[in-house]
Amino acid sequence: MSTPQLLFKNRRPGETVFMEAYKATGGYSALEKALTKSSPDEIRNLVKESGLRGRGGAGFPTGVKWTFFPSDAPGPKYLVCNCDEMEPGTYKDGVLLAADPHQLVEGMILSAYALQTDVGYIFIRYAYERQAEYLRKAVEEAKAAGYIGKNILGSGFDFELLVHGSAGRYILGEETALLNGLEGQRPNPRMKPPFPATRGLFGRPTTVNNVETIANIPHIVNGGALWFRDLALTPGSSGTKLYGLSGHLNVTECFELPVGIPLREIVENYGGGMRGGRKFKACLPGGASTPYLTAEHMDVALDFDSLEKVDSRYGTAGVTAFDDQTCMVAATLNLIQFFARESCGWCSPCRDGLTMMRWLLETIENGEGTPEHLEMLKDQLKNISGNSFCALAEGAMGPVAGLLMHFEQEIVDHIEKGCCPFRD
Repeated sequence: MSTPQLLFKNRRPGETVFMEAYKATGGYSALEKALTKSSPDEIRNLVKESGLRGRGGAGFPTGVKWTFFPSDAPGPKYLVCNCDEMEPGTYKDGVLLAADPHQLVEGMILSAYALQTDVGYIFIRYAYERQAEYLRKAVEEAKAAGYIGKNILGSGFDFELLVHGSAGRYILGEETALLNGLEGQRPNPRMKPPFPATRGLFGRPTTVNNVETIANIPHIVNGGALWFRDLALTPGSSGTKLYGLSGHLNVTECFELPVGIPLREIVENYGGGMRGGRKFKACLPGGASTPYLTAEHMDVALDFDSLEKVDSRYGTAGVTAFDDQTCMVAATLNLIQFFARESCGWCSPCRDGLTMMRWLLETIENGEGTPEHLEMLKDQLKNISGNSFCALAEGAMGPVAGLLMHFEQEIVDHIEKGCCPFRD
């Protein structure tokens, strides 16, 4: 399959593209086009018509999200880019920024123009020190070129862009916890409503979007809404997606491929099949917070709607594959240990519920489980799902739901044999 490379068109092994090389491949042409030929309303409508959906995990339509933003409100307004990429199995934004930081910078300026925001922040994961350095260099280059600052390209539009390093913790990926972190407060999620669009950073209107989402904006401005929709392989989808492959595949790297590509093609063609000639058993299709797919799902299209129909989620399209010698109880325990550790402790379903879930899975994996522990596991899934203050605990239940849906017999085997059947 020949896939148009949008986000990865400037990606070269071991290289990072800066201003001169970025402009040589059409960089900032979308910004010049927008500021000289289009109104903010026209850019917002274009993004809405493109069908672009958030690439950070939730998949909410970007153009619709932008309609909630009061672009005509007086006073300061903010655009925030969420690059707090800490979910296991998800690394696409780090790869994108290491290759082509100006793409995000141009996307931020375009998005700010569409929303009529004064200031933008790129909130970046603490471990992405190299990417943060590249972004700061790209921002300085854009300032020197007149793309950031006062009266950009004579349009009368002013915009300031800053790169802010995260102090760490997974909860900062939740947009309101991120805003608290930006303000220097403890990063607990905020009550909604009010939503960030009306009362966000420093109490002012704020929109928060993912790195990959914003990086698509220049391409949509240049190519148009219909062109962007036609890049996808399934009806109702649009664009390309960055798929981060990991796990027991022969090839574990990030690829830009169409939305709607079948799982089989990801595993067999791009992932090179399973390592050591083993069989495919399961995968997380969209990062650590998504329910497992199994071998029966190999021909499922990887897009938002198709995955919901098989009780999973597209998420971040971080595809982590497991071979047939993997204990799925142990794999799920590993994920729950992460989520329980990263809970901010703000609400009981997350603080206490994930700790309980971790204990149950540890008990079963260690061969000390009973049928009552299995029933407790099912009850705990019901108790946590839909009852937590933010989406952290809800997402953590993704792999647990997949374990019970597809691999309950493995849990029973652990209980009946009094040990993990996959250990030597």
